[in-house]
Amino acid sequence: MSERLPDPSSDPFPQALSLAETVDFLDAAFPQMAAGGKTYHLVAVGPGFARMRMDHHERHLRPGGTVSGPSMMALADYALYAAILASLGPVALAVTTSLNVNFLRKPGPHGLLGTARLLKLGRRLAVGEVGITGPDGADLVCHATGTYAIPPERPARG
Repeated sequence: MSERLPDPSSDPFPQALSLAETVDFLDAAFPQMAAGGKTYHLVAVGPGFARMRMDHHERHLRPGGTVSGPSMMALADYALYAAILASLGPVALAVTTSLNVNFLRKPGPHGLLGTARLLKLGRRLAVGEVGITGPDGADLVCHATGTYAIPPERPARG
């Protein structure tokens, strides 16, 4: 997975929300992610793309001084959801249907970067991958693939 920002002119996915709009939606829809202090920060979005930073915090560590699997899984899931939002707009009811995570190497006790890239964006399903690296973006410590179910459009009630 390339760590370079994608070239929007060659990307087949739309961009429906800006970085600020995506952050505002995530903060409003998921206030629990800031409970105890916000440690996940969306830093970039583009067509079919999102990059999220997870700050170093004791709650993300497991015995042995490494970042826990559940913290990396949350980063992967949250970054992939942000990529979907940036491409589709505010779809609050899109839900994860699968998340496959491969832990490749032990990350040190520091923050991480999750870079999500959509592979498919259909009417009912979105499929993507997330590469998680250390804060310098160099060594891949985790790779995840995920699928989200996108709710069908509902007619407005009158």
